[in-house]
Amino acid sequence: MKKLNQRQKTVILTVIMAVLLTAIYVCGALIPDEAVNGSFLDAGQSPSFAHPFGTDTLGRDLLLRTVKGLSVSMTVGLAASVISGVIAVLTGAAAASGSRLADSFIGWLIDLVMSVPHTILVMLISFAMGRELKGLLIGIAATHWCSLARVIRGEVLQLRDRHYIAVSRKLGRSSAWILAHHLLPHLTPQFLVGLILMFPHAVLHEATVSFLGFGLSPEQPAIGIILSESMRYLTAGMWWSAVLPGLTLVLIVLLIDKLGDCLKMIIDPYTVQE
Repeated sequence: MKKLNQRQKTVILTVIMAVLLTAIYVCGALIPDEAVNGSFLDAGQSPSFAHPFGTDTLGRDLLLRTVKGLSVSMTVGLAASVISGVIAVLTGAAAASGSRLADSFIGWLIDLVMSVPHTILVMLISFAMGRELKGLLIGIAATHWCSLARVIRGEVLQLRDRHYIAVSRKLGRSSAWILAHHLLPHLTPQFLVGLILMFPHAVLHEATVSFLGFGLSPEQPAIGIILSESMRYLTAGMWWSAVLPGLTLVLIVLLIDKLGDCLKMIIDPYTVQE
C-alpha cells in the first residue's frame, strides 16, 4: 500500500476536522429548546451516565446546553468573521490600489483599532449598539479585520505592478473590473485562511463578552452565559458546571485553529510547496 505524503495527510486531517465541527454545529442547531429546559428533580447532579456533563441548579442537562451553546457561538463567530473578512478585503485593496491619502487614512484606522484591546472595544461597541445579537456581531466584526487587511494590502501591492494588470489598464479596463477579474482571484486563498483563523478569535470574544454580561441575553444557551451562571455555584462544589463547558470551548477553539493552519498549508501559495 502506497504511503501517504504530508500533503495528503493534511488534506485528510482537514476533512476530518471540518466534518467534526460541522457535526457539532448541526447537532447543536437541531437540539430543541424543550430539551434544555430541565427539571428541579435533577438539579445539581454531578456527571453521570445519564448526564455526562452533570446538571445545573435548574436541572438542565449541561451537555445539551453546551452543544447548543457551541452552535450559537459558532454562528456568531462565523457571521462576524465573514463580515470582518469582507471589510478586510475591501479596505486592504482600497489602501493598496487607491490614492496615497486613502492608504494613509486606512493605515491610521488600522493602527487605531489595533491599539485598543479587542475585548474592551467589543464591549463598548456592543453596549453602544444595544447589546444582544446585533450589537455583538457589529462589535466583533468591527474589530477583527485589521490583521487580514494588512495582509491583503501587501498582496495587492505586489500584484498591481504585474504586466497583465498594466495591459488591462492600457486596454481601458476600470479599477473595479481589474479588482474583480485579476486581484480577487489571487486574494481568495488569503481570504479563506484569514477567515478560518479569525473564526476562533471571534468565538472566544463572543464567549468572553457574553460572560461579562455585555453580549447575548441570559436566555440564550451560549457558552459565555453558561460559564457566567456557573461562577455562582463553584463554592457549592459544582465544579462540573464550569470546568466541562469551559474545556469543551477550549478544545473547539483549538480544533478550529488547527483547521486554519492545515487549510493554510493546503491553499496558501507561500506554504503549499512545503
